Amino acid sequence: MCPSLVSDGDPLTPAEDPSPAPPALGVVGLGQMGSLMAKRLIGWHGGLYVHDVRPEAARPLVDEGAYLPASLAELAGSVEIISVMVLDDQQVDEVVKGILPFARPGTVIAVHSTIRASTAGRLAAEASERDVAVLDAPVSGGVLGASAGRLALLVGGDRAAFERCREPFSRFADLILHFGPAGAGTRAKLARNLITFVGLAGALEAARLADAAGVDIVALGRVTTHSDALAGGPGAILLRNSTAPLAADDPLREIFAHTCALGEKDLALALELGAELDTELPLGSAALGRLADYFGVPSTRMEK
Repeated sequence: MCPSLVSDGDPLTPAEDPSPAPPALGVVGLGQMGSLMAKRLIGWHGGLYVHDVRPEAARPLVDEGAYLPASLAELAGSVEIISVMVLDDQQVDEVVKGILPFARPGTVIAVHSTIRASTAGRLAAEASERDVAVLDAPVSGGVLGASAGRLALLVGGDRAAFERCREPFSRFADLILHFGPAGAGTRAKLARNLITFVGLAGALEAARLADAAGVDIVALGRVTTHSDALAGGPGAILLRNSTAPLAADDPLREIFAHTCALGEKDLALALELGAELDTELPLGSAALGRLADYFGVPSTRMEK
């Protein structure tokens, strides 16, 4: 560090560093995702403390430099930011309530599990009584995203607490968004997962049609991943901050109307093929019935 001259005749003294000391971090829950996220935090300059009900789950991280406190209570009293990655609402509730009596004022608890928005709101309110912030901060991107440090983090809760977490969390997430007050991150994650699992169900329904038609399902999968990588997949349609019908002068109306017309045509053809092959396609049928409404444009279908 370069010396600083305080005044004429004074000896040279080290310059004061105005930046605060980096916070110590904790990770609770070292399953598949939690362990990968914790691994990205190894070497954090404020120190990393880890905890799991299975002590053996912590060993690889300890071997790389993480600290293993004797209990959850000891971890809670040793760190300033705690990431929680456990299974469900019940486990999140147990962990947060186990942390709160021992957490120092100003501690931030970030819950990365996908839980109920009401659980996130309740825990945030309970924690605030102890001057502790609970953020609901579920992740999206799966094992590959966690391994590469490229998760998306959808955060709800106190904005100042969110900003305190941004730097350490950027080690495992390269998209970190604040959606609003407590529960907002969880609501966003549930909507995002609706895309995932409805899409997966649709892909498996398509596989049934392909199988009945004698189409190579694996080859179909290759085509789908190839084209989705270029076109962006289902999420690429989320271009508006509203679901109201499109106005006649909206610049997206022509694009959406064209896409919807193609979708109605192709869905109708797929359903026709399914009927020929005696293969039910309930998701395809539901999509055809609602597609124009969801796009916010008039349908081009001729009702029979």
